[in-house]
Amino acid sequence: MTDRGTDGPGVVPRGPLDLSLLRTFLAVHRTGSFTAAARLLNLSQPTVTTQIRSLERRLDRELFERLPRGVAPTPYADDLAAQVAAPLDALAAVTDRGPGTASAAQPVHLAGPAEFLCVSALPALAPLVEEGVRLQVRPGLTDELLDGLRAGHHDLVISTVRPRGRTLTAVPLTDEEFVLVASPEWARRIDPRNVAEDGPAALRGVPMVMYAEDLPIARRYWRHVFGRRLTGEAAVTVPDLRGVVATVVAGAGFSVLPHYLCRAELDAGRLVPLLEPDDPPINTSYLAQRPGTPENPHVGLVRDRLLAAARLW
Repeated sequence: MTDRGTDGPGVVPRGPLDLSLLRTFLAVHRTGSFTAAARLLNLSQPTVTTQIRSLERRLDRELFERLPRGVAPTPYADDLAAQVAAPLDALAAVTDRGPGTASAAQPVHLAGPAEFLCVSALPALAPLVEEGVRLQVRPGLTDELLDGLRAGHHDLVISTVRPRGRTLTAVPLTDEEFVLVASPEWARRIDPRNVAEDGPAALRGVPMVMYAEDLPIARRYWRHVFGRRLTGEAAVTVPDLRGVVATVVAGAGFSVLPHYLCRAELDAGRLVPLLEPDDPPINTSYLAQRPGTPENPHVGLVRDRLLAAARLW
């Protein structure tokens, strides 16, 4: 679009702008996608597209460069987002709270992988409840939760990847080490010494119990430890690692699991490590937050408690 506006870069023109258009703009800016913004705003994608075009006509500026996947903000859009983000977030906090509840402590919206939340994060945060901290917890997949964080649906997200872009800040939370395990019965049949000597060949014919059909955790383990590609299909797929643990303990086969999640089973002898490499694969989790938003003091309490507890995980 041509730039015929009289205002300087990043300056909103005189006259009121439709708040709904600005909310949609901010959602697109934070998620980098019309589709993701539509999902977060409970709108259709055509509606989001129409609203962005309306705002571009109103401002007489192009706000986003359309890419093969998603959109990229123009410099003007970055300046506009910097101006409107804090006021819109503050307004959303008031409207979400509703009338008559201004003095009530606001809940902390925490999101992350279901297994990590249940096994590590929530037990660490339990003492804060007695101090008056209210928690609203949502499990989910990292990409979806980070989109929700950008859109203001969460206060903190435990992320399995480092968030990209300037809209989020993140600090390392903890490293999770992956371990190759089986039940004692399968371990006797396989013999870990054979795994150490023969590598994946020692596991030929043993059923795999995995988190997803594309075997993401096991594929990474195979590349890192054995230096080769994992082939084959899982005999059992459970989209919850706690279910994978229970299935392997029951004797269904072998798996690759985060050590924190099966520590108790390993200590009790219900699971046996099939290999103990000198350099096991490790994945870093991050605690992500959206900067520039009105600070709920309880968010700081939750953040600090998680970071402190992570030193012992």
